[in-house]
Amino acid sequence: MKRGRDERYKEGLRVADDFKDVFAVVKDAVEYRFGMRRAGLNLLLQDMPSFIGAYHVLGSNSIVVNRYLLNAVKSIARSKEEYNSYIFVVLTHEYLHSLGIVDEYKVRTMTYELCRDLLGDEHTATIMAKSDPISYFPELRRLTRLAFGREYELVKEFDASNLSYIT
Repeated sequence: MKRGRDERYKEGLRVADDFKDVFAVVKDAVEYRFGMRRAGLNLLLQDMPSFIGAYHVLGSNSIVVNRYLLNAVKSIARSKEEYNSYIFVVLTHEYLHSLGIVDEYKVRTMTYELCRDLLGDEHTATIMAKSDPISYFPELRRLTRLAFGREYELVKEFDASNLSYIT
């Protein structure tokens, strides 16, 4: 049964077309591996210093991802799956923070264990989670943005489980 789960998560990252698709894989994986889930999150994109991948403000419903880094990763990723793997690692990390886990080391460890257990040791996401995405994409070390942008971009319908439909 676990083998089928592994393939389901890998396939999810291969075919995901947007943040919402990747986040659906994240939520399912976190619930399966750790038995934790929440709804009602928003995703915001913001240009940030190049040494910050993303953040979650404790007690908020928002995950904010560095649009500057996303654009850089998208331009150097060799495949859609590699780009989606980056998004998966970043969103998993911040989703765990949104579940109330504030210890950075614990969240990094949990992210790596989830990737390893559900995707396998050789998967791109696992390799990124084992150290950090910059180790996987050394080109990112050359980025030198130091300032936060003032504009946020809201990703619409990011957390589909938060939507209710009234007929």
